[in-house]
Amino acid sequence: MPVFRSGSGLAPAWCELERFDIVELLPGESYAFERVWQKQKLIVGKGRCRIAVDGVSVTADEGANFDLETTDGRFEVLDVFSDATLIWMDGRWGEETGGSGIFTVPSELSRLDAGDPVDYPKETTFDNHYHDCDEYWILYQGRGIAASEGKRYEVGPGDCVATGSGHHHDFPRVFESVKAVFFETTMEGQKRRSHLWDHTHGPAEPMADRV
Repeated sequence: MPVFRSGSGLAPAWCELERFDIVELLPGESYAFERVWQKQKLIVGKGRCRIAVDGVSVTADEGANFDLETTDGRFEVLDVFSDATLIWMDGRWGEETGGSGIFTVPSELSRLDAGDPVDYPKETTFDNHYHDCDEYWILYQGRGIAASEGKRYEVGPGDCVATGSGHHHDFPRVFESVKAVFFETTMEGQKRRSHLWDHTHGPAEPMADRV
């Protein structure tokens, strides 16, 4: 089951991402994130705020991306200047990770597929691909159909799609424009970065135990 929600113990056992949370804050509010696992990541999905990262204060806008690897530090939101959405991730990933950030999938119908061929209905330009690492998509806006490991799932805000290394995944349909965070955890195998395709990079070698 590659789709899970926020909460302790809900991630599949193989996941390096152990927990996540989506926090909505209004101007004037503050917030402190709980410290659980060794590694933490925080991405600003919307708005502007002032964040303390291990005691150092920074002003952050949409797309700001922070890592916390000290054993005793934590993230704190000190001030919120405009309605903010923050996506917090907590886990046990390694030192060498892939990319992370925000991605969008618009609801406009289009069909330009650079990825591997699919046998299911597809209406987006999102490419069917795999990675040399596990990848997590955390949705905080919109709804649609995500494909992972040969199955399709209807997903919306608060869902995390977890795809193991070497497994193909895709976002073939959107009902409402999607906004989500992506996080590629510990690099493995050939450690090739970005989207990989059978027809360009060679056949995928999916991790059979990560389903």
